[in-house]
Amino acid sequence: MTRNELHSILLSAFALAASLSAPSPAPAQEAKQQYAAMAPLEQYLMDRDAEIALARSVAPDSISRDAKVLVLGGHGFETAVKGKNGFVCIVERSWTSAPDPDFWNPKVRTPICYNAPAAHSILLRNIKRTGLILAGRTKAQTDEAIVADVDKKELPPMEPGAMCYMMSKQGYGGDSVKHWPSHLMFYYSQTDPATWGADLPGSPIFAMNDPRST
Repeated sequence: MTRNELHSILLSAFALAASLSAPSPAPAQEAKQQYAAMAPLEQYLMDRDAEIALARSVAPDSISRDAKVLVLGGHGFETAVKGKNGFVCIVERSWTSAPDPDFWNPKVRTPICYNAPAAHSILLRNIKRTGLILAGRTKAQTDEAIVADVDKKELPPMEPGAMCYMMSKQGYGGDSVKHWPSHLMFYYSQTDPATWGADLPGSPIFAMNDPRST
């Protein structure tokens, strides 16, 4: 599998255009300068109960109450609540969920709830990414390691039907994109977003290629 083949399409089921307008150059530059390196680990950690509550806020209670919940610890994400419906809720940090200017932003808290196919593929990449980051790898080194692990089949391929809920009114996406409206994401490999009418004027569908979430 080549690097280009690892690109995935994220399809939002809700209108995102209003919140996805590009930030002004000054804030982006300030964020890039402010978050030039990883902050002390303690700044990325949360109170355990607060993190569980934030993770569960991202999907309807009928889904999140029986979902597995992960929280961030000193060596990576760990299970805080055992689930029974196949969903996994988690509060991701900047290195898996924020724009590049906010890659090291310790304020980022992005609650996401993955369904089983996404938990078996997308989430495993983000857990691996977190472990590498906490071990001291740079962004570039981490990206290369994830691609290599997919090439070597040490990380599984994208599973059909992978999706996640991002419906929380809480959380913080970063100084570049502070708050996303409630939405769902669907993950596809090697799909032309033009077939959905994505990114056209007035279209409620936003699509992007993200090699980090292959």
